[in-house]
Amino acid sequence: MGSEPMMDDAPADEISEIEARIEELAGIAESCRKFILASKVAIAGGPVLLLIAMLGLFGAGQAVALGSIALVLGGFVSLGSNVSTLRQTERAISAAEARRSELIGQIDLRLVTDTPMKLM
Repeated sequence: MGSEPMMDDAPADEISEIEARIEELAGIAESCRKFILASKVAIAGGPVLLLIAMLGLFGAGQAVALGSIALVLGGFVSLGSNVSTLRQTERAISAAEARRSELIGQIDLRLVTDTPMKLM
């Protein structure tokens, strides 16, 4: 009998660890979403910066042209990297949630029927 409570605690402990991991992964996914948005802004901002420079509103130096190209290229690199990381993270979250559900299904839950109608 001494070992039974420990066996019952094992799934609960693993479930707690999985939930903590899911929260951590959710934070990573949210960070990826923010970087994806920033990358899209950079991709859109590069041509706008170049157009502004070409119209003479910002100065038409080579540095502005190179900066706008770098902004677009950097945006594409960042976008690709973060989309890939987000997909991997979402797969890891799905796997962790499936494992958590499996562990919850293994727990022997008992229906309590001998409870008093009122607690005083």
